[in-house]
Amino acid sequence: MLNTILNELNLSKTPPGEYSALTLAYLGDCVYELYVRSYLIKDGNKNVNTLHKAATKYVCCRAQAELYRKIEDKLTDEEKAVFHRGRNTKSHVPKNSEMKDYRDATGVEALVGMLYLKGEKQRICDLLKYIFI
Repeated sequence: MLNTILNELNLSKTPPGEYSALTLAYLGDCVYELYVRSYLIKDGNKNVNTLHKAATKYVCCRAQAELYRKIEDKLTDEEKAVFHRGRNTKSHVPKNSEMKDYRDATGVEALVGMLYLKGEKQRICDLLKYIFI
């Protein structure tokens, strides 16, 4: 069913580079969280409260900023450019977040969103595996 919905959306009408950095981050946030949740259930059924607590360690802006530091030297020039677009976008920083971490997290989310729109699922997996290392 999800494939049907995604195919009907026909995301390819708009090239990924034409989306705003915040739109890419909006989508990338969802893809990132789905990746984390999928990873956490890879070994089977678990208590949902336990899963939620585990997920919050990885989906916070501090963890995403740390991920960027791990993958920074592995990014292509295009990926770096998208990250910088996301990082440099003006957005409201939540009270309990450091500005640098929040901006880096937005850059990571924009990068993931761009890769998703390009259909580069393997590249997303290759980069996001560093969350858990």
